[in-house]
Amino acid sequence: MDTKHCAVDGWVDAIPVPGPRDTVTFDLVVRPADIDALDDDAPDTVITCTSGDPRITHELLNGIQPGDLLRATGTLVQPPTPGEHARLTVDALEVLDTTLVPVLRETVLDRYGDYVVIFDGDTDAVPVFTAHGQWVGLADNPDAIATLIDIHERVNGGDA
Repeated sequence: MDTKHCAVDGWVDAIPVPGPRDTVTFDLVVRPADIDALDDDAPDTVITCTSGDPRITHELLNGIQPGDLLRATGTLVQPPTPGEHARLTVDALEVLDTTLVPVLRETVLDRYGDYVVIFDGDTDAVPVFTAHGQWVGLADNPDAIATLIDIHERVNGGDA
């Protein structure tokens, strides 16, 4: 496998997802510096990132939103087969720019990996279920979702 230590700037594609053994996974969308030289329909490069560093994990699960621009530094592993995403094990993270926090005006379903949450613009409370429909609990606010999922995984052995 070809590995390289590097820094990658990119936008967070979706809400970071808690993983096994206190890790977190997220995707960065990376565009080349010479984007004007590419065709309009050229696909974006997506790099799947993981980290087990407690400080990085906490920041990703509690402070990062889709659309935030990050610089992730770590070890990049090229995919074993063409078409798969490269993987970056992150050991340093820097927030370069943040996106505006959307104001919800209606009910929205969203996925957190193996979990489904229901945002309602009329309340801060967020119901959380597994993707199979099992009740997980009611988070007091969107910031408490990651904690609720973490507790559920610790109690149930990480199986959603």
